Amino acid sequence: MLAGMLAGCNAHQSALAPFGQEARETLWLTIILVVAATLLFAGVIAVYIRAVTAPEGRLDHRGGMRVVLWMGAIGPTILLTVLLLFALPAMRPLPSEPEDLRIRVEGEQFWWRVAYDDGKAAPLVTANEVRIPVGRTVAFDLAATDVIHSFWIPGLAGKMDMIPGRTNRLVVKAEKAGRYRGACTEFCGLSHALMAFDVIAMDAAEFDGWLANARAAASGSEIARAGHPGAAVFDRYGCGACHAIGGTGHNGRIGPDLTRYGDRLSLGAGTLEPTLANTAAFIRESGAFKPGSRMPSYKGMPEDDARAVAAYLESLK
Repeated sequence: MLAGMLAGCNAHQSALAPFGQEARETLWLTIILVVAATLLFAGVIAVYIRAVTAPEGRLDHRGGMRVVLWMGAIGPTILLTVLLLFALPAMRPLPSEPEDLRIRVEGEQFWWRVAYDDGKAAPLVTANEVRIPVGRTVAFDLAATDVIHSFWIPGLAGKMDMIPGRTNRLVVKAEKAGRYRGACTEFCGLSHALMAFDVIAMDAAEFDGWLANARAAASGSEIARAGHPGAAVFDRYGCGACHAIGGTGHNGRIGPDLTRYGDRLSLGAGTLEPTLANTAAFIRESGAFKPGSRMPSYKGMPEDDARAVAAYLESLK
C-alpha cells in the first residue's frame, strides 16, 4: 500500500513539494499536526497496554478518576491549545498592496482565461497558462463564467472556489522558480479531469521581460502574420469569431485567446502536447480529446487545411 501511494508522488503538482510561501507553511503545519496526533495515539496505546497488563486491584476508583481527569480533560486541552496557537498565525492570509501584480483567472468549460494587470498598461490576456514572478506578492482574482470551478496550484497555495457572479481573491508568493501544474478541483462537467494549466514561476527580472514582450506581441509588433498561408484558412473557416489574436482583426472571446500560441506549453488546457499533428487533430474534432467541449467539430475540414491553420498558430510567438 505504501509503495502504491509513493508511486503517485511528484514535484510539479503536489502539496508535498511546495514552491510557495503558503504551501510551505501548510506543509509544516501538517507535519506538526501529524506528529502530535501520532504521539497522542501512542500515549493512548501505552495507557491501554498498562491497563491490560496491570495486576487486578492496582488501580482504585480514586486513581482511575485522576487518569480520566489528566488524560481525558487536562492533557488534551493543553495539547489542543498549543496546536491552535501554533496554527492560527499560519492561517492568516498574505497581505497585498494596490501596486502588486493582479492576475484575473476565469474558469470556463473546460479551460482558463488569464489576464495580467500590473497597473502599468492594459491587461494582457492569455489562456491555460499562469506565469508569476518569484519573491513578489501576486493577487489572483478568481471567477467563473458558467458553472462552479475550483482553482488549485498544490505547490503554491490552497484551493479556492470560482463562483459565477462572484470574485474571490487569493494572495500568493512564489519562492522557487520552475514549471508546475494547477488543476480544477470542483467537478464541472465531462472534461473536468482534462482542465489543467501550466504554472511557470520565473525570476522577477525574467518575468518583467516576458510581460513586456508579450504585450508587444499582443499589440501586433511580432505576431501579425498576414502573409502566412494558414492565416487565410483561419479566416475562411471563421475561427476569429470565437478566438482572439493580438495584432489582427480577430477579437472573439468565446474561446481561448490564441495570441502567442506558439509559446504555449500544452494544448487544450494540459490535455495534449502542442505539436503540429495534435493541433491539427484538435481543430478538426476537439470533442474526441475533450468530451463536452464547446468548440464545434470540423470533421469535414481537409487535413491540409487543418495543418495549415496549425502551422499558422505555431508561428504566433
